[in-house]
Amino acid sequence: MDNLDIKKIEQIIEIRKQTRPYFLKKSKVYQSFIEMEKNTYSDGKLSKKQKELIAIGISIVINCESCMEWHIKQAIDDGATEDEILEAMEVGIEMSGGPGTVSARFAMNVLEYYKNPK
Repeated sequence: MDNLDIKKIEQIIEIRKQTRPYFLKKSKVYQSFIEMEKNTYSDGKLSKKQKELIAIGISIVINCESCMEWHIKQAIDDGATEDEILEAMEVGIEMSGGPGTVSARFAMNVLEYYKNPK
């Protein structure tokens, strides 16, 4: 992983930190989205960790770098191992074919970023 990848990941984190309070205060739609997110990722028949792993695979399929960063971090925080996250990425690759390998490259950089904290 090079410095450009690190900067990209850190920029995603910083933009989220900057914009989230604004939207939480000003946007009822965003507030509703956050409530839906809380409900979606709460433990149920599937654990929060399992749901985060599903979201990682979907993030690969739709090539959402911000989603990859968020859901990989959440999965790690919920106790997912590197191998579990890699398998979730592999599901995304399989579900999206060749383009998924491109998305997975960024996801691998995010995983590496969180494995080696500063």
